[in-house]
Amino acid sequence: MEETISLKDIFETLKKRIALIIMITLIATAASAIISYFFLTPIYQSSTQILVNQSDSEQQQYSTTQIQTSVEMINTYRVIIKSPAILEGVIQELDLNQNVDQLNESISVNSEQNSQVFTVAVQNADPELAVKIANTVAETFQKEIASIMKIDNVSILSNAELPSSPSPIKPNPLLNMAIAMVVGLMVGVGIAFLLEYLDNTIKSEQDIEKLLELPVLGVIAEMDEKQFQQSNTTISKSRVRSETYEA
Repeated sequence: MEETISLKDIFETLKKRIALIIMITLIATAASAIISYFFLTPIYQSSTQILVNQSDSEQQQYSTTQIQTSVEMINTYRVIIKSPAILEGVIQELDLNQNVDQLNESISVNSEQNSQVFTVAVQNADPELAVKIANTVAETFQKEIASIMKIDNVSILSNAELPSSPSPIKPNPLLNMAIAMVVGLMVGVGIAFLLEYLDNTIKSEQDIEKLLELPVLGVIAEMDEKQFQQSNTTISKSRVRSETYEA
C-alpha cells in the first residue's frame, strides 16, 4: 500500500521531537560562538591606494585615449605588484618571517571599473604590521615599476593608516552564530524525521491498519491508576448488586 505523508504528520513529528531540534540548534550556535570568540585568530585589514597616470615628463595633452591606456595597464600592474620581484623586496625591507607565497596570499589588489586608481589591501593578525606591509608594498612597487616597465606613471594616492581602535574584519561571530543556528535547525529537523522513519514500533490503531492492512475492530483504552481503581470499584459494586438480586 502506498504511504502518504500529510502536513499533520509532519507537524506531529516536529512537535514530538521539538526538544531534540532545539537542543541541536543551541549546541551548534554555542559551539560556533565559542570557536569564533576563543579559537579563531582575529584578522585585520589595511589598504593603500595607487594612481596610474601619465608621467610628468611626457608633454602630451591629457586625453580619453591616455586614460583608457592607464586603465588597461592596471591589469598588468595587478600581476606585477604580487610578483616575487616586488614581494621579495617587501620581505627584506620589513624582515618578515614569511615567504613570497604566504605574503602573496595576504595581499589582494582591487580596482573599480574604468578607474585609474587601484587598491592594495593586506590582511594580517597584527593590525600595525598590516599597515606597514601595505605601505611598503606600495612604495616598493612605485620604486621598481620604473625599471620593470621603463615608465614612470605610478603615484601613491593614499597611505595606509593605523586606526586608534582597530577592528578585525574576520571572524564575524554574529554571522557565524546565525549560520550555525540555521544549519543546526536543519540538522535537527533532519534527524527528527530520520528517527521517525526508523521507528517501526506500533503506537496506535492507525499503525496497525497500515501494517496489517486490516480494519481495527476494537481498542483497549488506556487507564491510569486512578481510573483503574474507579473501574474496580464499579465492578465490585455491580457484583454486590447482582448477588443481592440473586439472593
